[in-house]
Amino acid sequence: MTPQTLHDPELRARVTWSLIAEPADPVALYARELLGPAAALELAERAEGGTLLRALGDTLPAAPSDPKDDPPHRRARRALERWRGRLARLDFEAVLDDAQRRGIRILTPGDPEWPELLDDLQHTAPHCLWAQGPGDLRALTHERSVAMVGSRASTPYGEDTAGALAAAFAAAGGTVVSGGAYGIDAAAHRGALAAGDGATIAILAGGLDALYPRGNTRLLERIRERHLLLSEAPPGTAPTRWRFLSRNRLIAALSHATVVVEASWRSGALSTARHADELSRHVGAVPGPVTSAASAGCHRLIRERGAVLVTDPAEVLDLLPGGPAAGEGRHAVQDELDLLSPADRRVLDAIPPRSSLTEARIGDEIGFSTQEVAAAVARLELLGLAARAGERVRRVHSAR
Repeated sequence: MTPQTLHDPELRARVTWSLIAEPADPVALYARELLGPAAALELAERAEGGTLLRALGDTLPAAPSDPKDDPPHRRARRALERWRGRLARLDFEAVLDDAQRRGIRILTPGDPEWPELLDDLQHTAPHCLWAQGPGDLRALTHERSVAMVGSRASTPYGEDTAGALAAAFAAAGGTVVSGGAYGIDAAAHRGALAAGDGATIAILAGGLDALYPRGNTRLLERIRERHLLLSEAPPGTAPTRWRFLSRNRLIAALSHATVVVEASWRSGALSTARHADELSRHVGAVPGPVTSAASAGCHRLIRERGAVLVTDPAEVLDLLPGGPAAGEGRHAVQDELDLLSPADRRVLDAIPPRSSLTEARIGDEIGFSTQEVAAAVARLELLGLAARAGERVRRVHSAR
């Protein structure tokens, strides 16, 4: 579907939700599932907090930014504030025109290219997807698609292994799905591109108008030229930590199995494995040297979470439906450094690592009020993770 053919109210509403709500905004997803995209959007545009709450009920889910034990009526009011701040700045037609100019198409449920695999996400399925490249998403993921993921801080051993496994799988007609990041992701994409008959999909955490990371621009351009770039984030969206973590569920959902090639104890790749497990997809992990911290997460998946040990391309094929691998599906839990509250962590992640922003700009980026940002910054200052310099906020060098 091209942006110019987007006339159906339900489809337009889905695209609008993509533009005004974070991918993992639970209130937006709940409203969409309960009322339908268009009716939910009408409430977002016109309703008061009480009206929204009556429409959705007292079981309104909490967003990561909501304070603990926040009552439902406050969660409803905060949700409306998040959405309306972006609605006020939204030029819908300009976004569609820009997407068309860049060759970005929009995929929604019911589109011939929309894959059934995403149905497994149920109420957390994306509002829509933004796609760029000649590949057909449904065709690429229909039978043989495998996620190959791992740490950005990879070793030559991990990169060589990822490239070899991806090349062999792609040469057998499979599609390698990954996140376009440095390290294992990039090695898996390169391996797939080196094979003549296969394909690869890069699922990005930010908008397709600005490829990230910049150091992988040429690689991502090659994927776009030959296969497919994909994102649930609209053009103009910056990649952030919470968007990476949300993106990982798409990598898992669009793959029939997930292979973690190399991952440290706290690698974000473990969240992709957890999502795959929750979707009843097989999870494999490549072992590394017992002395290598870079493989500690893989060893943990094998030892504690029932991942299938993978050492050669044939064992990747075994993970596909109909193959002999049959993991019991124990959840792979990511051990994140979440000593901060979700709201404080989101504010910290929004502060650039080597520059500074005003509190108002941070609030615009993440959908928080200026008061909420100020309160979070005060707590981050006490922990030595952020500092104010006049009206701007910067990270302290040691902040992760």
